[in-house]
Amino acid sequence: MKLVGVELRTIEMPLVTPFRTSFGTETVREALLVRVVTDEGEGWGESGTSKEPFYSSEYTQGAADVLRSYLIPAVAGVTSAQQVGPATAQVKGHRMAKAALETAVLDAELRAGGMSFGQYLGAVRDEVECGVSVGITESIPALLDAVAAYLDQGYRRIKLKIEPGWDVEPVRAVRERFGDVPLQVDANTAYRLSDARLLARLDEFELLLLEQPLPEDDLRGHAELARLIRTPICLDESIVSARAAADAIALGACRIVNIKPGRVGGYLEARRIHDVCTANGVPVWCGGMLETGLGRAANLALAALPGFAYPGDTSASARYYRTDITPPFELVDGRLAVPTGPGLGVAPLPDVLDAVTVRTEWIDLVGSDGPHA
Repeated sequence: MKLVGVELRTIEMPLVTPFRTSFGTETVREALLVRVVTDEGEGWGESGTSKEPFYSSEYTQGAADVLRSYLIPAVAGVTSAQQVGPATAQVKGHRMAKAALETAVLDAELRAGGMSFGQYLGAVRDEVECGVSVGITESIPALLDAVAAYLDQGYRRIKLKIEPGWDVEPVRAVRERFGDVPLQVDANTAYRLSDARLLARLDEFELLLLEQPLPEDDLRGHAELARLIRTPICLDESIVSARAAADAIALGACRIVNIKPGRVGGYLEARRIHDVCTANGVPVWCGGMLETGLGRAANLALAALPGFAYPGDTSASARYYRTDITPPFELVDGRLAVPTGPGLGVAPLPDVLDAVTVRTEWIDLVGSDGPHA
């Protein structure tokens, strides 16, 4: 397989409802798509970046710049996705940009070979249970209405975003209203170890887990907090590689790991993290970053690996978008089917994709004069 060129495409996708976390509120998702063209076909990848560098140091146009200036030139000679990581290793960080490029190369490679993402990664299920992430709402009644609607749709786990001032009472209200529904919370680094007594108040609600309560670089703080509360701690932002996962487990900083492929540099590293956690008896689950159908397809394949023990944030397309750029993923009895077609198993719908595209750029790798079909 020989790379011919790469297209960078920025799209803007209005969200069905505003999504608020401790980092801010999104009403429109700006996403960067990467299309790799080879001498055998093409493949797609999606960056998990947002418009602003608030959740992560990466942001959409920054990702486009590092891809254009450094990452894409570095992969000009690669012939497989396994070579993308070593080829781009000289560039420090920028894992979400690297993930989008590696995914696109892997998609092209697998499409050409007639193999699905699930087959390649080692999936053992043909469908996965789905949870839903509920952002911070304007009131507890609004939160209860949102949770009720998602449970009516069949979601098998509820995740609540929390922050100081919006934690114990919203969780209490959901638990009292909906009984023993599988429930977890996500703090997105909003607390400090000095908040341990407050966070311990969540123990009474028998949560599945407390996700990333402290800053991403505070593994020792998480380990200490784990000794002070009963609720299992799950790490998200702290886990950027298989090595980081191994360190966190060795320190006792977590009992569960959330794997977001974009955050860790791609699906190959995500699989390595899965393998490290499984070897240490630590269950994992698949997080979400408001992906379009392209990213959702790959996440479903990943979530079908054996170590994924909890429903992920792999919600149906309609959870976020009225019209997805691929054929929509639809919830059936609380599950989504893992795509079985070659590569991602889905591709963008041209008319829909064009309607949400705000910027495109072609980076030629062999001296051609434009994109190839």
